[in-house]
Amino acid sequence: MDRLADAARAGTISRRSFMHYAAAAGVTASAATGLWGTSAKAAPKRGGTLRVAQHDGNTSDQHDPGKYQSNFEIGYGHTVRAYLTMINADGTLGPDVAKEWSATPDAKEWTFVLDERATFHNGNKVTAADVLASINHHRGDDATSAAKSLLGDVVEIVDNGDHSITFKLAGPNADLPWLMTDYHLTVLPAKADGTADWQSGIGCGPYKVAELEFGVGGRFVRHEDWHGEGAWFDEVEVLVINDPNARQTALVTGDVDTASLLENKTLMLLARDPNIEVDNISSAQAITMPMHCDVAPFDNPDVRMALKLSINRQELVDKITFGAATIGNDFHHSPAMPYFPEAIPQREYDPEKAKSLLKKAGAEGLTVNLSTADSITTGAVDAAILYSEHAKAAGINIKVVREPNDGYWSDVWLVKPWCMVTWGARPTPDVMYSLAYKSDAAWNESHWQNERFNELLLQGKAELDNAKRMEIYHEMGMLARDDGGTVIPYFPNFVYARRSNVKHTGSLSPAWQMDGYRYASRWWFEG
Repeated sequence: MDRLADAARAGTISRRSFMHYAAAAGVTASAATGLWGTSAKAAPKRGGTLRVAQHDGNTSDQHDPGKYQSNFEIGYGHTVRAYLTMINADGTLGPDVAKEWSATPDAKEWTFVLDERATFHNGNKVTAADVLASINHHRGDDATSAAKSLLGDVVEIVDNGDHSITFKLAGPNADLPWLMTDYHLTVLPAKADGTADWQSGIGCGPYKVAELEFGVGGRFVRHEDWHGEGAWFDEVEVLVINDPNARQTALVTGDVDTASLLENKTLMLLARDPNIEVDNISSAQAITMPMHCDVAPFDNPDVRMALKLSINRQELVDKITFGAATIGNDFHHSPAMPYFPEAIPQREYDPEKAKSLLKKAGAEGLTVNLSTADSITTGAVDAAILYSEHAKAAGINIKVVREPNDGYWSDVWLVKPWCMVTWGARPTPDVMYSLAYKSDAAWNESHWQNERFNELLLQGKAELDNAKRMEIYHEMGMLARDDGGTVIPYFPNFVYARRSNVKHTGSLSPAWQMDGYRYASRWWFEG
């Protein structure tokens, strides 16, 4: 009945169908009529311009989806462009440009049937050739895409000539349809030479570009021929506001209708405002602190372990996130993801053991720099400073370097030997590990190399037995926790807010901020 009510609010079910299914569920006609009336009153209506205060926008942002890094780029990708599949508001996998998909019994071949309604903003229909060019943009020896490692097992992609494509893999991959939701893998028009046209900014998503200046913002108008449901707003205006106080002020004063990444310490105050609705969503997004394992002093595993033992994770969750987070354990696998290895012991704060490890490594009195920025996550700088206080008990001097928000992803992440990073939620552990821990991954942010981990990654990808897959991810988690180069303090909730006249179905995707960054197509104005 909750799903029926959501469908009524979204306008995706008729009254007749609603009453039929309600009767099948054992609801009386009078009760069903009342529920329909309550739900349908909130049914979305077209109209209006949604004004968005977006964090983490940079002048270095750009159109090439293979190089998307910032939250602005991710939101842009889900507003202007589309993907083969999507993560629904309830966290399940659903169709986008592909309306259905199927696999051979060994999961080594996957066929995706395309939606014939899908149309680019220039009026051209989306074809299998477009999808081939889009995916191949991230493949091949010359590809520079961050998603290249995700497609490493793809041997061939075939245009079947019937508005479908088939992925042929070197080995089984039960997660391939989930991989297609990765924010880099947008569907783009194909050029005459078979390459993808990412330069024009044309997509087949719910909105098309009217104005755009990276680092400043953009204005997007509804794509009337969009193949999906929703896109209720006439226009969406996105303003880059990297300062969290300025974002919140803009929301409270009504200068914007919704704002991303709010300061957790102000949530109680915002909740008292009758004009504001706060969304606080548990997720698998993570805060990481990757150390370059090939750069001294982080090339010494005892130093890495000492730094992992010198952080009081529970205090960070309590004082920085105000409880809006799940404690981390130095392996990138959240309880919100499948196959979570619950048996792995929780890492505890132990500065005395850290001291002994530093003495063993000949690194007593260690001094290291930790780079961070306000736009990384709510309370990012405060979290780094609190960590530095924890580490003093182990004789470690962590110098917190407050970097500029603009250019952080191009000038700091993957460049500085130790920095603070926020990772969006990934749907499965294989996706996360393939992106950031695989030895040859473009985003192997800690430069960690572990032969056994990479063997297990291949095994886990191919294993169709869930119990055996659980065992594999347990061992991978232990390797990353005890040998890896990443400190993971916590998995923060997605916390954002909107004016009370901005409505959604009540289900919010745990994939990214603001309903998996599909707010433009899923939300609407009341009245």
